[in-house]
Amino acid sequence: MKKENKKTKASAIDMTEENKIRQIEALRDTINSAEKTIQSAKAMLLNLEGKKKAGRRRKVDEEYAESNIIQGTFDGQIMVGTDGKQYPVPANYASKSKLVEGDMLKLTISSNGSFIYKQIGPAERKNIIGIIGQDENENYFVIAEGKPYRILLASITYFKIEPGDEVVIVVPKNINSEWAAIENVLQKGTTHSIPPIQQLENNHSDNEHIEVQENNESQPEEKDALEDNHSNSDMDDWALDIEEIKKEIEKEKAGN
Repeated sequence: MKKENKKTKASAIDMTEENKIRQIEALRDTINSAEKTIQSAKAMLLNLEGKKKAGRRRKVDEEYAESNIIQGTFDGQIMVGTDGKQYPVPANYASKSKLVEGDMLKLTISSNGSFIYKQIGPAERKNIIGIIGQDENENYFVIAEGKPYRILLASITYFKIEPGDEVVIVVPKNINSEWAAIENVLQKGTTHSIPPIQQLENNHSDNEHIEVQENNESQPEEKDALEDNHSNSDMDDWALDIEEIKKEIEKEKAGN
């Protein structure tokens, strides 16, 4: 009997240990499954709340906080800062953004030395049609409304423009600008003849000279007209005096 009781107790102990091991393994499986579920839930929550984007934004904000920000005016090629210094503007950016003279820009110089431009105050614009030309130095320009405008080479390359093409350009409305931005190409290879840019500039100055000369020539004519009017007035006065003298003579004859 004693031997049987010992065997029964031993088997009971073995069953208890085996159950514990099974329970431990089951708990581990449950914990692992729960951890995976929690991780998946956290990832979904982050995506819904945009925490990852917010984290990147904070990093960008920190970089901007360490950056140097300068404002200035675009002059057709570069930005002239409020500090009086000149800052290069990438030609591709100026061309694609269709910047014109007078546009207000904000330049952010990051801690690693990179330049980031942003247009913050566009100048009032107008669109006009012109013809592409090229001078002896192979510089491109546009003739629009009788005036030559300079064009960035990046715009010529981007639109694949050639001399004689008819284009739409963007210029500031209230500024007598030297530069223009290309809006679009209307027609390739028009038959319009483009005079040299020096001839256009000379014609412009000659027109001003002719206008001044015409104004000066009109002044003597006005003076001559005044003199003629004055002399005519004197002749009229003399004619009246002669008539009065004749009347006096006739009265004296009648009295005699």
